[in-house]
Amino acid sequence: MYFYVFLIAMLAGADQFQFDGLAKNQTRTFYIGTYTDDGAKGIYRCHLTREGNLQGLKLVAETTNPSYLAMSGDGKYLVSTVEVNEEETGGYIESWLIHPDSLEFLSRRTSGGGHPCYVAVNEEGYVLTANYTGGTVGLHQLGKDGELSEIMDAWQHVGSGPHPRQDGPHAHTCRFWPGKDLVVTADLGTNDLWFMQIDQKADKLIPSDPEKLAMAPGAGPRHVAFHPNGNWIYAINELNSTVTQVIRTEQGYHTGQSVSTLPAGFSGDNYCADIHLSSDGKFLYGSNRGHHSIVTYRIDPESGNLETIGFTPVRGDWPRNFTLSPDENHLLVANRRSGNIVVFQRNTETGTLTYLREIELPGPVCILFAE
Repeated sequence: MYFYVFLIAMLAGADQFQFDGLAKNQTRTFYIGTYTDDGAKGIYRCHLTREGNLQGLKLVAETTNPSYLAMSGDGKYLVSTVEVNEEETGGYIESWLIHPDSLEFLSRRTSGGGHPCYVAVNEEGYVLTANYTGGTVGLHQLGKDGELSEIMDAWQHVGSGPHPRQDGPHAHTCRFWPGKDLVVTADLGTNDLWFMQIDQKADKLIPSDPEKLAMAPGAGPRHVAFHPNGNWIYAINELNSTVTQVIRTEQGYHTGQSVSTLPAGFSGDNYCADIHLSSDGKFLYGSNRGHHSIVTYRIDPESGNLETIGFTPVRGDWPRNFTLSPDENHLLVANRRSGNIVVFQRNTETGTLTYLREIELPGPVCILFAE
């Protein structure tokens, strides 16, 4: 009798040991978009361990300048932008079937404008593409089989700003606002955030009311992040190195606090790029190209105002894109010019970042986790 009890306990302990061992060695898969003009060959895949190690870097799809990536809601398909050569006026998006060790090409469609630099997919399979040259937002549908439809609509931004780079519209981001029937785009050239909706009966983009909100003159909004309370947007402005809070009310939208992304006394050139919020809404991060850092802010839960915590060197050059790991214990930075991806440990209580390690890869410009 005692023998069987002991044996059952031993087997249970062995199962628990195996389960714990699996948990400790669990990895998260992520994909990397690159500029092949910088020497890369397309889309890469890598794994991040719970300890922050990087494993199994591998080319999984050869394509041209896949500078931004998005994933379908069911996790079966990847959509990538294709930025073609400067002398060409059009761009493309491509869809891929995700296999454990590769990507299978499915379809390629025109993006609705030149130099597509951002793509997003929602749960219904609608695909948005921000086309920098000309300032259009393209609309496609991703089918159940992963095939992209022909372009259904291309929304044209109109306007300009006082900065030399604001001679006309330059759409840089197009995002579905989580939990809302709303699309928010940031246009560096018109200096506005634009608000629109998808008419699902006509498969068209239609303006919301209000249609747009201006940033400070010459700010140059590039990317946006949504606070989980559903009422605040944070826009990172490339041209004047600031982050601006946008507040949503029943009357519409208005800008709140704007804060610098740079430390006092910095006098060099700087161009902001990416922005991300922690899922608890407590911390906000932005990337500086020029100062080559990640700025960290604490968010006041009542007002949404930002308090600068500090600046973390990215240990590289030109941090175009970065992301939080699914468990938010790590932050990964893609440094385009220095050709490296850097992993930082993130303290979830204080928001601070600590350097762990890095790997080399030419021209990394987008990091997308599969989970």
